[in-house]
Amino acid sequence: MVNQNIAKAPSVWMKSAAKTVTFMVTEDCQLRCHYCYLVGKNAHTRMDFEVARQAIDYLVENRDLFPEQAIVWDFIGGEPLLEIGLIDRICAYIEYKQRQQEHPWAESYRFSLTSNGILYDKPAVQQFVAKNRDHLSIGITIDGTPEKHDLHRVYPSGKGSYADTARNIPLWLAQFPGASTKVTVASDDLPHVADSVLHLFALGIRHVSINVVFEDVWREGDERIFEKQLLELADRIIDGTLYAEHTCSFFSEHIGQPVQDNHNWCGTGRMLTVDCQGHFYPCHRFTPFSLARKEAITIGNCRDGIDFNKLRPFLSLDRFSQSSEACRTCEVASGCAWCQGANYDYADTDTIFQRATYLCNMHKARVRANNYYWYKLKRKLASERCQ
Repeated sequence: MVNQNIAKAPSVWMKSAAKTVTFMVTEDCQLRCHYCYLVGKNAHTRMDFEVARQAIDYLVENRDLFPEQAIVWDFIGGEPLLEIGLIDRICAYIEYKQRQQEHPWAESYRFSLTSNGILYDKPAVQQFVAKNRDHLSIGITIDGTPEKHDLHRVYPSGKGSYADTARNIPLWLAQFPGASTKVTVASDDLPHVADSVLHLFALGIRHVSINVVFEDVWREGDERIFEKQLLELADRIIDGTLYAEHTCSFFSEHIGQPVQDNHNWCGTGRMLTVDCQGHFYPCHRFTPFSLARKEAITIGNCRDGIDFNKLRPFLSLDRFSQSSEACRTCEVASGCAWCQGANYDYADTDTIFQRATYLCNMHKARVRANNYYWYKLKRKLASERCQ
């Protein structure tokens, strides 16, 4: 449905053309979010600059192995802004190395960070933003209303972090007006979904990217609460004409249909993650820091490079190879997301080819609410055109 009165979500920079390289610069974080998949947060494991330098040299100097014409240099933790000095130094070296090698990436690159926002107003962070503004995207995670946010996004003491994050939202939006936030929904905060999305709109955040927890935390009846919240949210967005300037990723015309292609859901294996020790992974969800039940799967390191024999199974991942027959033939399969690392962590064996299905009912609830949303919105727009 193309309509100039409906806002569009921000496009992803060079979505299909860019290589994404993620540096896990620290395992430390001020928060202990209940739903966080990271395990063993600590204040002593951080990346050394020399590790980052070796990884950058390997990537930039081996153009034949990495033919992409653009690159996203991504920084995560833990909380990456705890290491803003290191990140600043790494970014400066990246720019130097790309120019030195006369690499196409020198003209087509982005730096990306995802933060809890607590340190965003600090001078060192603001200096970094000012220096790299033309090649920078920063996401700040705020989960919605104070009630929802503080249910899970807490300090080790149990104190909520909403106030410390929310105070920096105006500065962030002034610098990145089209930025979107990333919201995570867990079982016990389902009753706050509708209010939370609308609260974020009221804060000035026009685009809300939101998903349910990929881990197996869901209880019987959660899908009914979820659907009720989404139906309420649909009514309030449409009745308030909020769709004209805002988007919420729970509502999309591209979900709830049969899937014909055989693509994997995400870029596992095509992206690259470097941990604090310089080990390479097909995605950050395969690092020791991200797995609660299984051993990490490395595909190389910054000294020896990628072991393509270890990478090969990840490149062969597709929808059919890991899905059950029910998932393959599902009439509402489009938009049904999975996390490759969570699949592996919850699999019966050490396979990467077993897709978790405990989100099935949540996806179907979303599809029903999504169908309602678009049916109601199309009727409203058609009625307005006839007036």
